[in-house]
Amino acid sequence: MKIEIQGLNKIYPNGNHALKDINLEFGTGMFGLLGPNGAGKSSLMRILVTLMKPTSGIVLIDGKDIQKHRKELREMLGYLPQDFRFFTSLRTWEFLDYSGSLAGLKNRKERLSEVDRLLDQVGLLEVRDRQANKLSGGMKRRLGIAQALIGNPRIIVVDEPTTGLDPDERIRFRNILSQLSQNDVTIILSTHIVGDISSTCQGMALLNKGELVFSGSPENLVKQAEGHVFKLTLTPYEYEKVKEQYDVISTIPIDTGWEVQIVSEEVPVYNPVSIIPNIEHAYVYYMEHKLHADMID
Repeated sequence: MKIEIQGLNKIYPNGNHALKDINLEFGTGMFGLLGPNGAGKSSLMRILVTLMKPTSGIVLIDGKDIQKHRKELREMLGYLPQDFRFFTSLRTWEFLDYSGSLAGLKNRKERLSEVDRLLDQVGLLEVRDRQANKLSGGMKRRLGIAQALIGNPRIIVVDEPTTGLDPDERIRFRNILSQLSQNDVTIILSTHIVGDISSTCQGMALLNKGELVFSGSPENLVKQAEGHVFKLTLTPYEYEKVKEQYDVISTIPIDTGWEVQIVSEEVPVYNPVSIIPNIEHAYVYYMEHKLHADMID
């Protein structure tokens, strides 16, 4: 499976240029799309699943233009939108059964077997008879991924899947996606939650204001921040100064004041200790420092 995005632009009627000449390529496994709110991620997702046409540019899947082969694409596609909804009158299994019929599973016995298999996979088998609108937020998102998986799609697109979930549900959801990515499928994960990318994705792209500003592995993004992340031990007075001068990533109270982590282009004062960056550090450094410097150049 190979997905190629070439010269993609999306301009809305109000003049908003949501995507600006996006060029991107990736294959099977899990691919992350990261960026702040308003970066253009959802616009790109909706184009990929053929719910919206680009203003210009093309998307190719194994060499086929998705706008010219929409029916063929939709038969191999599973999609979990950010605003996933369902019929409130249906029980959990009934909704998934309905989704299966839409996905082309015509044999009722085989479809019901697949429904229970997926409910078990996402941890919802025990609540199969509960009305879908009575599920918790985390359970609803798991039901969403189950409906995206029914019919064994080769491409799975999930848009902001962990927004609003508690830490346990977020970890459970990421584990489900990670396991699926081992099955020779392509999973495209769009998120503004940095931890979702580092935990699951082999490749990633970073969008900002509709532009592609980074493409590569999460490890390569982290390398960009090496030598620019520091731990400081501060008095309350020093802490107030540091907040004004640097991007503070974390703050921990201690007996003498505060222990903070910052990203900085230059080595700060206040007896800094250089630390190994993680992807959250790298994201802040790239967006607030490297990207800004590149724009000035």
